[in-house]
Amino acid sequence: MDKKETLVFIPDGKIHLPGSLEIPKGTKGLVLFAHGSGSSRFSPRNNYVAEMLRQHGLGTLLMDLMTPEEDLDYERRFDIDLLTRRLIAATKWLREQDETSQLAIGYFGASTGAAAAIQAAATLDEQVSAIVSRGGRPDMAFPYLDKINSPTLLIVGGNDDVVIDLNQKAYEKITAVKELEVIPGATHLFEEPGALEIVAKLAARWFEKYLGK
Repeated sequence: MDKKETLVFIPDGKIHLPGSLEIPKGTKGLVLFAHGSGSSRFSPRNNYVAEMLRQHGLGTLLMDLMTPEEDLDYERRFDIDLLTRRLIAATKWLREQDETSQLAIGYFGASTGAAAAIQAAATLDEQVSAIVSRGGRPDMAFPYLDKINSPTLLIVGGNDDVVIDLNQKAYEKITAVKELEVIPGATHLFEEPGALEIVAKLAARWFEKYLGK
């Protein structure tokens, strides 16, 4: 499969956030990753999922949503408005690049990144074709859940009791096309053997279905 990895810098005001962009030849869709608190574009879990998405012919953009200085501020890690603004800036940037301007865009959000993905999708509406949340906190974007039109897949671990409950409540409020998948025996980080592979396969199936149109 022909692909190329490019280091890009996403502008947001005066700062530029680094990202890794990979676009397989002939792809029709691209997935932007929104990681959780204290993580970065080097997240091993997100990179594992991204690699499987590329194997299914989807482009990926993994980026830092905060500067190193911002990440040192613990409270900033839960600043959903900031993470949302950065996601929107990245989406707009993708729309302005020749290589990505015509691609359908999806969001893959983990932990607090899932809340930012939902809030950004509600703001951008039809510009976001699908959302997948892994162990996410969609409840942190509760006022936006019934405003998204993007088909949304919520994935949680079967042993992640508190997050299951939060996702079930969020799921009930979503009015768009939706699914809730509970992975038996998995905990919050899906570190159990085979758990993350299931997540990646579910995500690939979802994005293939809704980004390929």
